[in-house]
Amino acid sequence: MSISRQRTLGGGGHHVLDYLKRMQAENPSFFYAVQDDNDLSCGNIFWADATSRTNYSYFGDAVIFDTTYKTNRYRVPFASFTGLNHHGQPVLFGCALILNESELSFIWLFRTWLHAMSGSHPVSITTDFDPSIHVSVAQVLPSTRHRFSKWSIFRETRGKLAHLYQSHPAFETEFKKSIHESETTDEFESYWHSLLERFCVMDNEWLQSMYNARQHWVPVYLRDSFFGEISSNEGNESLNFFFDGYVNSSTTLLGLVRQYEKAVSNWHERELKADYETTNSSPVLKTPSPMEKQAASLYTRKIFMKFQEELVETLANPATKIDDSGTITTYRVAKFGENQKSHVVTFNSLETKASCSCQMFEYSGIICRHILTVFRAKNVLTLPSQYLLKRWTRNAKTGTLLEEHASELPNSSHESITVRYNNLRQEAIKYVEEGAKSIQIYQVSMRALQEAASKVCTVKNQITGTAEGTIVTNGSSGGLLAADEDAPTYQSMCAEKLKKIQELTAELEVANQRCEVYRANLLAVLKDMEEQKLKLSVKVQNARLSLKE
Repeated sequence: MSISRQRTLGGGGHHVLDYLKRMQAENPSFFYAVQDDNDLSCGNIFWADATSRTNYSYFGDAVIFDTTYKTNRYRVPFASFTGLNHHGQPVLFGCALILNESELSFIWLFRTWLHAMSGSHPVSITTDFDPSIHVSVAQVLPSTRHRFSKWSIFRETRGKLAHLYQSHPAFETEFKKSIHESETTDEFESYWHSLLERFCVMDNEWLQSMYNARQHWVPVYLRDSFFGEISSNEGNESLNFFFDGYVNSSTTLLGLVRQYEKAVSNWHERELKADYETTNSSPVLKTPSPMEKQAASLYTRKIFMKFQEELVETLANPATKIDDSGTITTYRVAKFGENQKSHVVTFNSLETKASCSCQMFEYSGIICRHILTVFRAKNVLTLPSQYLLKRWTRNAKTGTLLEEHASELPNSSHESITVRYNNLRQEAIKYVEEGAKSIQIYQVSMRALQEAASKVCTVKNQITGTAEGTIVTNGSSGGLLAADEDAPTYQSMCAEKLKKIQELTAELEVANQRCEVYRANLLAVLKDMEEQKLKLSVKVQNARLSLKE
């Protein structure tokens, strides 16, 4: 039976709605929807800006839906859809104010979010443990792997078994150990049953329900699906890293919009800095391996560091051949002196493919030390293309948007204008992002934009003025609503596109100026390092002279 929890927004709801209407008027790609237009004070609200929708087309394979507000007594029922970009940084896919927490409301929310994301289902989604959310995900995203966050399970367990935690302090440590240290399902089963017997809780209903749901939260059951995790987040008490430090239990509804914009701006700046660092500096290589050099040129800096860590570890993880049947060879790989924790790697020499029992590549998209060890043994000197996930590379945001889901795009004349608008805007944004990276690219991008503006003007003048179709706007309770009869003509759309090109040109100039500031700061740091190195060298020489005297 569905459990419904009701909240109200009060007068602050109109403040948020006015903001959403203004943003959508400024940019048709800004999406928002209200579940119940007749009663704004208790209807759920969802929104996603143009950047969130664009980022989803690149990084929407692994999604996190955060509802921390329910556990931290937030004054604002704020939830978010996020993921990870190619630098391993949190990236936003949409936000919501959840006032009605029934199954039907969550179903509406997931359907609305999916519609805003062009109907493209993620590979996986991670949520807090909540029966209503579980039912909603199963109905709206049946092909998506659903995972409950371990933190939410640990939090719920701590509350349900408070008496046990107090009487047996060691229980929590052993409980988490059974989760974190199990490398096979058999190991987990053994750990779990031993834990229940040791603390005499074999008949505990809560632990039994968690065991029944183990395939949704115990890592060893989930490692065959992509979640994009490149580091452990066990110390965090929330899935909401994007808004960490911006939205908390004291944030008011009136302050939410301001904090939302600050968080979006902050993470955009961080991505630009990471882009600059990746493009304009080279990492220190630790081996003579051609594979390491290849990875350094393809991966972003943070992802390369993770790959490099795995590559270096191959030196301490020898491979032992345990079976050879022609094209398929099987190895046991273990850290030197720790044979009891070995992993099995199967290598197909015909296809240059390998699979490892640790399933790190399937889970994170980064190849593990065990497969790299076998590659070294088989003289595979560079990474095969199937082990280079584009979403982790420098070029993650290049290529035609939504090309994998082209067949899912709407065909009606009403929605085709919006699709064309979004595609044009996203292509222009790429000029801005790439053009800011160096003065040479900046100049080429600027000329390209100016030539495009000139061509658009020429075509515009040749148009007779016949309207090509009505435009679609969003902001309705169902997500999309046909425009009024006085919808803009194709000429006005061309004028809007020209205006956008001019605005993007201005943004390009600002981005270039910001880039120059980063460059100047970096040069200043390098200069200071050189000066410090020189001073240290002089001191060492003086010390040596003193010793000789």
